[in-house]
Amino acid sequence: MPARLSVVMIAKNAADLLPDCLASVQWADEIIVLDSGSSDNTIEVARSLGAQVHVNTDWQGYGIQRQRAQALATGDYILMIDTDERVTPELEQSLHAVLAAPQPDTVYSIARRNFFLGRFMRHSGWYPDRVLRLYERSRWQYNANLVHESLECRDAKVVELKGDLKHLTCRDFAGFQQKQLAYATAWAQERHQKGKKASLGGIFGHTLGAFIKTLLLRGGVLDGAQGWLLAVVNAQYTFNKYTELWALNHGFSKKA
Repeated sequence: MPARLSVVMIAKNAADLLPDCLASVQWADEIIVLDSGSSDNTIEVARSLGAQVHVNTDWQGYGIQRQRAQALATGDYILMIDTDERVTPELEQSLHAVLAAPQPDTVYSIARRNFFLGRFMRHSGWYPDRVLRLYERSRWQYNANLVHESLECRDAKVVELKGDLKHLTCRDFAGFQQKQLAYATAWAQERHQKGKKASLGGIFGHTLGAFIKTLLLRGGVLDGAQGWLLAVVNAQYTFNKYTELWALNHGFSKKA
């Protein structure tokens, strides 16, 4: 008998994204949506499409919210996805194969195909962009990081699955920029709380390094205009992270 799969996601104001996302995983044994306090009709849309919806507005970061969402699941395996991601048919086949013959002490890596300004990127560090998303519910969970949370599974064997997650990273540039700034701020606050420092030279060194890494070392130039623009965006994001940390270090920015 195949292992049971719980698809788990956290959501906020994602009513426009949920129909395609949930349609790509309707075959799962259960779908858990943990809403963080939406002001649109995210909850109604999710319920109408068969998801089990819960609400927790005590936001303590992405890692904690993913832990809370996983705790609501009952399946043998967790597939953790975001509302702006879609499971492709090839990936669905790979997931069914794992559930039919699960391997102990194993987590599964999935390639993301990231969308940026009208194009699914093939280079720039944005593909294959592998993430650990399929794992045993009783064995593993995400860490408690405020942002850039990751699965804690140091002793696990990692198996790469065939098929992609389509990730609608940047459909709207202004919205994408706002999200990037929020991530940068959360990153800086987390680092500041741990006593980390940023110098003026470090700010510009990391910023230049991010541009060169995206455009040249990760082949962004092969992604055409979007590759050049993404290199600038990554440099801007890096500048914001380290400048906010520097500002926090010197008392020029408010602590969380």
